[in-house]
Amino acid sequence: MPNYTTIIGNVEILALSDGSIRFAPTDFFPSIPKEAWEPYSADLTPDGEMVMNLGCFLLRSEGKTVLIDTGLGLDSGHLDTLKMGRLLTDMQDKGISRDDVDVVGITHLHIDHVGWNFMYDDSEQDSEVERGGAAQATFANARYWVNNLDWRVFTRGALRRRPYVSAQVLPLQEQGILELFEGERQITSEISTLPTPGHTPGHTSFLISSQGERAVITGDAIHARAQAQETHWSPQADSKPDISAESRRILLERIENENAMLISGHFPAPGFGTLVRVKGKRYWQAL
Repeated sequence: MPNYTTIIGNVEILALSDGSIRFAPTDFFPSIPKEAWEPYSADLTPDGEMVMNLGCFLLRSEGKTVLIDTGLGLDSGHLDTLKMGRLLTDMQDKGISRDDVDVVGITHLHIDHVGWNFMYDDSEQDSEVERGGAAQATFANARYWVNNLDWRVFTRGALRRRPYVSAQVLPLQEQGILELFEGERQITSEISTLPTPGHTPGHTSFLISSQGERAVITGDAIHARAQAQETHWSPQADSKPDISAESRRILLERIENENAMLISGHFPAPGFGTLVRVKGKRYWQAL
């Protein structure tokens, strides 16, 4: 049975899940031919689908409780879900109070990473917003950290009108709980933001460094285990595929060179692993 807790130096990391989603590989990576997946068939289901965990991570560091991402929530948007909306139940089952969260770190502002930012009296979030219902911060004692570039992109123009942006993103500013950041910034002396742009302009990974040990929560800098080797594989959802591929190459080389743990919310739960070399190829190996 997988261990859903790991320790990096003095930092405890607990894996949580909001459910899972699935894609056809050729839809998710439209520029990658089907035959290119043959060496990575173990990454797919027997039906040839990609199944992605909707992982979030709770970190305890220097007296602070930090939650990375808030999952998909109750609005599936356009995604093909297998399970959804499980984050709060998972937290409760693991003995975590929502009120204990001091910081919510958002890797980026796509729908499956912000879905539990707010709750509404009506389970139908979008209709509640349309009726003018009040948004209630799910983590009432937390400040929500969002990269300034992503904030500017997602809260202006056409993206602003997306229902999930109205429901889960814009109220951050309206309620005064938004913490905008740029570049590398420390949440605690052991947890810092790490720019990995390309998937979105302000996409951010999170670096944990404590007692000589390191880990990186990669967000959507990497979606599939095959990308550990195929760093040039960029999904359709990347806003800037070339920049994303370069960010991924640099990030994975750093993780490998520093012998850091690679933690991914979209890899099989709990998402803890390391990079290894086998016959000259790099693979992600679950712990």
